[in-house]
Amino acid sequence: MKKYTYEGKTKEEAIAKAMEELKVSEKNLIINVLEEKNSLLKKSVKIEVINYNDLVDFVKETITEITKMMGMTVNLEVRRRDDNITIKIFSDHNAVLIGKNGRAIEALQTIVRQIVHNETNEFVGIILDVENYKEKRVKNLEYLAKKVAREVKETQVETKLDSMNSYERRIIHSILSNNKYVYTESVGEEPNRCVVVKPKEV
Repeated sequence: MKKYTYEGKTKEEAIAKAMEELKVSEKNLIINVLEEKNSLLKKSVKIEVINYNDLVDFVKETITEITKMMGMTVNLEVRRRDDNITIKIFSDHNAVLIGKNGRAIEALQTIVRQIVHNETNEFVGIILDVENYKEKRVKNLEYLAKKVAREVKETQVETKLDSMNSYERRIIHSILSNNKYVYTESVGEEPNRCVVVKPKEV
């Protein structure tokens, strides 16, 4: 991944030099301060910057290399919103890439995030999806959460859902966080941790 260094009397001056040379706005740069000097003789700040466009290319190359080692050819569709990069993966091996309960794509996402962190020293929001698996999964989880909440409200009996990864559990917790009649708890150990929906005392 391309990295550039710039120096100025202040961090702001160094950033301004980076923006001028790379012809991008500050929000399109990942900035790390490498060195600060503040003495009577000299005051300077040296920064290292990465262009977000280069970062996106690096992420795409990383995913392509990993899936190639898995014996797959993939096409990638990238969407960036603020500091989050969402990449949809299209292949002839979607079931393998998704894995049971989405665990394979979650593992790949974790690996890619760690590789990027090692390169940039930043935690970049990278979300991987296989076609529209996660979008469909979120809708299914929303339906499930609301259905179970209604049942628990009517029966006053807690319900334990199937085991889910942390991403899916967060969705269930979030959907029911403001429900007047039920609350949620996560129980068990990974990878069999699950959500329990319980009735609130009236």
